[in-house]
Amino acid sequence: MNTNKHEFEGVFLRDEVFKIVGCAMRVSNVLGPGLLEKPYENALVVEFDESGVPYEQQKRIQIFYKNKQVGDYYPDLIAFGKIIVEIKSVSKITDIERAQTLNYMRLAKLKVGIILNFQKSKLEWERLVL
Repeated sequence: MNTNKHEFEGVFLRDEVFKIVGCAMRVSNVLGPGLLEKPYENALVVEFDESGVPYEQQKRIQIFYKNKQVGDYYPDLIAFGKIIVEIKSVSKITDIERAQTLNYMRLAKLKVGIILNFQKSKLEWERLVL
């Protein structure tokens, strides 16, 4: 089979992504649109616990510039030890959210990220692969 590493990882993490999105859909159905991001994040943690999704919440990731630490980044969630999960409550997912998530993925040295947007009546989500 002729496949590159990114395609393999995307296929490999498909089930994990769908499990995360399923949890997010349940949160969206119960809480509805329009809240700030933190309640969605905390509710998603409850769903992850109930669904057996391993996660880290607000894990500290150090940012370095020329071998000097210049700051910290705290991703909303890292699921399965492999996927950055960014929670948003915005009118729509734009290139700004995509660029931010891609940068977070690079900083965390992870290849897959998911943006979950709870602002609308139906969950909006995107999967990103480095």
